[in-house]
Amino acid sequence: MNASDFTSQSLPDWRRAVLKVGSSLLAGDAGLDPIHARALAGFIDAAFEQGREVVLVSSGAVAAGRARIDDGGSGLVPKQAMAALGQASLIGFWQQQLRRPVAQVLLSHDDLRNRRRYLNARATLRELLRLRALPVINENDTVAVDELKLGDNDNLAAAVASLVDADLLLIATDIGGLYSAHPRLDPSARPIQRVERVTDALIDAAGGGAGTLGTGGMRTKLEAAAKAATAGIATALFCGRDPAVVAALSRDRLHGTLVEAADDRLRARKQWLRHAPGSGVVFVDRGAADALRTRGASLLPGGVVRVVGDFRRGDPVDIVLESDELVLGRGLVQYAADEIRRIARRRSQDIESVLGFRYGESVIHRDDLVLTGAHEKESKA
Repeated sequence: MNASDFTSQSLPDWRRAVLKVGSSLLAGDAGLDPIHARALAGFIDAAFEQGREVVLVSSGAVAAGRARIDDGGSGLVPKQAMAALGQASLIGFWQQQLRRPVAQVLLSHDDLRNRRRYLNARATLRELLRLRALPVINENDTVAVDELKLGDNDNLAAAVASLVDADLLLIATDIGGLYSAHPRLDPSARPIQRVERVTDALIDAAGGGAGTLGTGGMRTKLEAAAKAATAGIATALFCGRDPAVVAALSRDRLHGTLVEAADDRLRARKQWLRHAPGSGVVFVDRGAADALRTRGASLLPGGVVRVVGDFRRGDPVDIVLESDELVLGRGLVQYAADEIRRIARRRSQDIESVLGFRYGESVIHRDDLVLTGAHEKESKA
C-alpha cells in the first residue's frame, strides 16, 4: 500500500496548479512537522523556477493551534479558536520551507458563492501569482458555521482550482493513490492508475474516513476530483509521504492516480462563455483587436473606444471592433460599465487615479477572454 504499487505515468500539460496538503502530512507530536513538507516545498520552488505557478491549499491550522495551548477542548468553538491560534504558525511554517514570499489567504465557501467576494479573491490571487509569491489558502475556520470536517479542504481546493483557472489539481495523500478496495483490509486490492470519470458508485464505494477504496477521507478527494473534472481540470492523487514521488512531479511524472478532466479546461470555459447571456458590448480599436487576435493579450483600457450597456463587474460582454462592427469574442469584465467609460482610452497606470481604486491593469483579463470564429485559433488566452 505505497507509491511503488503505482507505475509512472505522464501528468497532463500544466502551467498553473493547485496543490492540496492535508493535516495528516503536517501534524506531528509537537505541532507541525516539516518531515513531509520539505519535499512538497521543493516541488513548489521547482515549479516556479520552471515558469509555472502553484497555489497551495493547506490544512494544519488546528493542529498548530493545539500545540500552543494546554487544553483546546472539543466542539466547534474550541476548534475555531485553535484555528485562529494556529494560522500564524502555519504560514510561518511554510515560509521556513520555501524560497519565495508566502501570502496567507483565508476563504470560506460563502466567499466563493458571493459574486463580489469571489471576484475580489480572484483578483488578489492573480496579483500574488504575478508577483511570484505563493498563496497559501485555508478555509476561514474561525467564522465557519458548520462543523469542521476532515477533508473539507479537498472540496475547497477544487473550488480554488476553478477560481484561479488552474490546469491541474494535485492532492497529496498519506497513501499511494486510489485502490480497488481498502488496501489494509483486502489483500486483493489493486491500485487504480487512471479514472476516466468519477461516478456516484465510485464515490459511494470510497465511504467515509476509512472507506473501501482508501483511508483518510478518500471520498472527499473523489468529490473534489469530480468537481474539478467538470471545470475541465484533471486531478492527481499521490503519496505526499514519499519524497521520490513528490520529486517526480517536477519531471511531470506521476506515481499515483490520475482522474481525467471531463473536457479540456479552455474548451469548457469557452463553452460556458459562449452560452452565457451577454450583458453589454465593449467596442475596441484596431490596435487592441490585433493584440487580442495575434498575441492572446488582455484587453487594456487604452484600446477601448466606447461601451454599450449597463453591466457589472464580472459580467460577460461582447468585444467588437469599432471600425467594422466585427465581433471578436467575449469576456468577463473586471470593471463595471460606468467605470470602463471613465478609463477608456487611458493608460493602465492611470486607472487608480481616475477611479480611486484598481482591480487590475486590464478591462478583460486574457484568462477570462475567448475569441470567436476565425480569431479563436490565434488566441493564447
